[in-house]
Amino acid sequence: MAQKPIFVINGPNLNRLGTREPQIYGSTTLAQIETMCRDAAGGRPVRFHQSNIEGEIVNFIHQAIDEGGGIVINPAGYSFTSVPILDALKMFSGPIVELHISNIHRREPIYHNSLVSKAATAVIVGLGPKGYAVAVRALLDMLD
Repeated sequence: MAQKPIFVINGPNLNRLGTREPQIYGSTTLAQIETMCRDAAGGRPVRFHQSNIEGEIVNFIHQAIDEGGGIVINPAGYSFTSVPILDALKMFSGPIVELHISNIHRREPIYHNSLVSKAATAVIVGLGPKGYAVAVRALLDMLD
């Protein structure tokens, strides 16, 4: 039986990584992060998505509900505002790793309360872009 893919879902403004606030997010691009995720997954299939639109992110989660084994999600700014993303994640029966490139707890107070954390199996913050590979490996361990 084929392994269910890992969904890596990225929220708004992450398509600008590499040039967006490099003092916070570094110079790694989203394309480089996708390569890191695929490498970390080994032979397991990865579905890598990014959208600046909340409803599209909900649709990616719905695809994962139907087809995925696990989710790594960096909802970016939607972490703190999106009940629809939280509700979609609550429907997913597999493991969910919420990921943030920066340590959201060291930033301004608006970034301290992630709604998505309430549905996440695990949360990784502050490891920079390399945190994605850590998240994928952690998810693989949870799926074994």
